[in-house]
Amino acid sequence: MLTMSTSSPTKISRDGVQLALVNNRLQGIARKMANTLARTGRSGVLNIARDFSCCIVSANDELIAAADSLPIHVLSGPDLMAASMKNFHPDMRPGDIFLHNSPYHGCSHPADHSLLTPIFDAQGKHRYTLVVKAHQADCGNSQPTTYMGTARDVYEEGALIFPCVLVQRDNKLVDDVLRMCELRIRVPHQWRGDFLAMLGATRIGERELLALGREVGWDLLDARTADWLDYSEERMVEVLRALPAGRSVRISTHDPIPGTPPEGISVRVEVEIDSVAARVRIDLRDNIDSLPCGLNLSEACARTAAMIGIFNSIDASVPKNAGSFRRIDVLLRENCVVGIPRHPTSCSVATTNLADRVTSPVQCAMADISETIGAAECGPFQPPSVGVLSGVRADTGESYVNQIFLGFTGGGAGPRADAWQLMLHAGNGGQCLLDSVELDELRMPILVQQRRLLADTEGAGRQRGASSLLVEFGPISGSMTVAYVCDGAVNDPAGAAGGLAGGRTWQHKLRRDGTREDIPNAGSITLSPGELVVSACAGGGGYGNPRLRDRAAVRKDIQERWITPQRACEIYGLTGPDEEVGPEGGA
Repeated sequence: MLTMSTSSPTKISRDGVQLALVNNRLQGIARKMANTLARTGRSGVLNIARDFSCCIVSANDELIAAADSLPIHVLSGPDLMAASMKNFHPDMRPGDIFLHNSPYHGCSHPADHSLLTPIFDAQGKHRYTLVVKAHQADCGNSQPTTYMGTARDVYEEGALIFPCVLVQRDNKLVDDVLRMCELRIRVPHQWRGDFLAMLGATRIGERELLALGREVGWDLLDARTADWLDYSEERMVEVLRALPAGRSVRISTHDPIPGTPPEGISVRVEVEIDSVAARVRIDLRDNIDSLPCGLNLSEACARTAAMIGIFNSIDASVPKNAGSFRRIDVLLRENCVVGIPRHPTSCSVATTNLADRVTSPVQCAMADISETIGAAECGPFQPPSVGVLSGVRADTGESYVNQIFLGFTGGGAGPRADAWQLMLHAGNGGQCLLDSVELDELRMPILVQQRRLLADTEGAGRQRGASSLLVEFGPISGSMTVAYVCDGAVNDPAGAAGGLAGGRTWQHKLRRDGTREDIPNAGSITLSPGELVVSACAGGGGYGNPRLRDRAAVRKDIQERWITPQRACEIYGLTGPDEEVGPEGGA
């Protein structure tokens, strides 16, 4: 028997071995779903970059298991979508599957098509809900991109919105919905392939979960699931009580784009730790109203972005589920740019840009409260090297639309470790994979001229932030449009606890004659064969005073060409290769 402490003076005894086994089985089901989707997805967004998530939600709409998922997809959202499913479909039954992508009813943003599958026991009682969420290469937008930062509202955005729509009844597809999608989405065969991959993933999960329920017994499975959530809350209580109490206010500013104020969008976060009550509060209410652009956050992304900042700042062993969430209070208001949107506000880019401008200052605020926790800001997101490409092949006449993941880094440093270089962005958490140059060149008519890390672009600190990554690419057949919503060209990723900012984003078009052409921070550009787009992503902020960085680590950074000797001298204070190392890593 294993005894766990709780937030009350009493103790709860439970079978820890059984608890761990049940949790591992549930996490394993989520992994099987994800593996199915990765191996059968049609688009490169799924089968190369793995921009998808799979999770299990309880009948009470609580997140239970979300193995190998993107944080921005699952911390909040599956719970809200599962609740809307029951509200819209009180007569749901076995064999039903629902398509959901409405940012007004719990989804992250319209490009994240989600399949919700209610799981029933043999007596017809609803026990769990499976959620498979996959970013689409095209979702029917008025322009060939799934990130329309300049869309003034959902009508200009143009995405097909499915507020928990029935797509399978009695295990048979509702062809009406599929025909509508295939007529609206620019790459219908690719979309249908991804849809069927999602369908396969959810049926795999259904089969495995039904088998687990029969094997363990549904009531015992429910009890152990409840125990796991209680244990997760206890772990969160333990961690929060070990932290100093405190409050900090931080502001992070998104670069201006069309539809925003000329100075950009400043996001104010207020973070307060109550170590006695073992609670942490994030207040996002003191921010501007929703804007006529696509950067507005959905409720799911606003809540999730705040929680990511907390989990990035504390003991990583705390389980991320509805149990630990009980100790986090996220305060939002309606019609706020980082709150709860009203229809027809566009939330096209809700998973990335402004979401990261919520997560990053939360991490920095935690570092203000204590230099043993928190993290620096992650690199702002979506340069052209992570844009959506579209065009028509001149040789075959075939149309293509797909997002590339050719160039990203973005990790912010923490109090005990250098940054994760390939984090992509704060909400991604390193779950998506960097594209293979060769595979991208095989599936689309593009040529990548170079991809390399840039020296002296890291966020300098006692712990080093990520460096910028440069990518140069263009079409080899027909014209190509690159759509993107770039942040970080004006407002770089801030450091924490005395760390310095990471490198800014920058991009330009390279004409055939070798001259440069300035391009906007957000929108799209069209390239002809022989023309290139040159894109450098943002780095990540550093943590702590850079002059306190371990001297041996600084010398190794020079050897590995992360930094130049001049930067080592000017920023890190290294005086020479034979400098004696002091007790704190200083000279």
